Amino acid sequence: MGAFKAAAIQMRSGTSPERNAVDLERLVREAAGQGATYIQSPEMTGALIRDSQARAASFTSEDKDIIVSTSRKLAKELGVFLHIGSTAILRADGKLANRALLFGPDGATIATYDKIHMFDVDLDNGESWRESAAYEPGTEAVVTEISGAGIDGARLGFAVCYDLRFPQLFRAEALAGADVLSVPAAFTRQTGEAHWHVLLRARAIENGAYVVAAAQGGLHEDGRETYGHSLIVDPWGRIVAEAAHDEPAVIVAEIDPAQSAAARKKIPNLKNARDFAVNGGQAEALPLRGAAS
Repeated sequence: MGAFKAAAIQMRSGTSPERNAVDLERLVREAAGQGATYIQSPEMTGALIRDSQARAASFTSEDKDIIVSTSRKLAKELGVFLHIGSTAILRADGKLANRALLFGPDGATIATYDKIHMFDVDLDNGESWRESAAYEPGTEAVVTEISGAGIDGARLGFAVCYDLRFPQLFRAEALAGADVLSVPAAFTRQTGEAHWHVLLRARAIENGAYVVAAAQGGLHEDGRETYGHSLIVDPWGRIVAEAAHDEPAVIVAEIDPAQSAAARKKIPNLKNARDFAVNGGQAEALPLRGAAS
C-alpha cells in the first residue's frame, strides 16, 4: 500500500445549508489543490441549528440534500475521495440521522455511517445537550476500503464526534482491518480544551492507526461555540498536522498505511487482547468487542 495525502477541513457551519455548501466547496478545492486525495469535513457540515423547529424545516432526504449533491459533484470533478464527516439527513421513517457519507472519485456513494453515540450531557458551564431528542442513533460500525485516485487499498473506519469517548468502537474497527480512523467533530470549547488532543492521540496509539479529525470551530450563528483544532495523528500518536485555532482552514498530511502495520508489529496489542470477566462489579458488564460491517 502506498502513501497518499489526506486533508481535514475546518469549518464554522452556520444555519443555512446553501451557504455552508459554498464554504465546503471552497475548502475542498483548496485541499485538492494541495494534493489531497482523501478529504474529510467536520460533523454537521450542512448546518448547526439548535432550534428544533428551524432544524426540522432545514433538513431533507439524502437524494435532495445540497451537501450531498455538492459533494458528489466535487468528488467526481476533482477525482478525490470526499468524506462528509456528517450532515443531518431525513430518513424514510421521518427521523433524522447524524450521517457520515463517503463519495468516491466517480461521485458514487461508497459508504454511509450513522452516529451511534448520542451527545446527551450537562456541562459545568451550564451547557446542556440532548442529541437523542433530535437524532436517531445508528446501530452499525462501518469499515470500508478506499482504493483509487492514488490510494492503494487503505481501510477507513467511521466515527462521529462523541463516538470518540467509546474506545470499543475504534477497537472493533481496527480488528476489522481499519488502518485509518475518522473522527469528524463539533466538540464544544469546554470539552475540546479538556480532552480533544489526548483522546485522539489515545485512539491512534491504542489501535496503531492514523486518526483524521476534521472539526467545527468558533462562534456559530446558533450561539454555540466549538473548539476547532482539526488534527491528523499518526499510528504512534504523533500529531502530524493541526489547525491550532478555531478559524476555517485546511490541514494536509501524508498517510502511509505501512506505518500502521509497522506500529502494530512493534506493539501487537490487537493480537494480544484477551477476554476476561469482571469480578465484583456493581453494574452490568459492557461488551468487550463490537461487530464491524
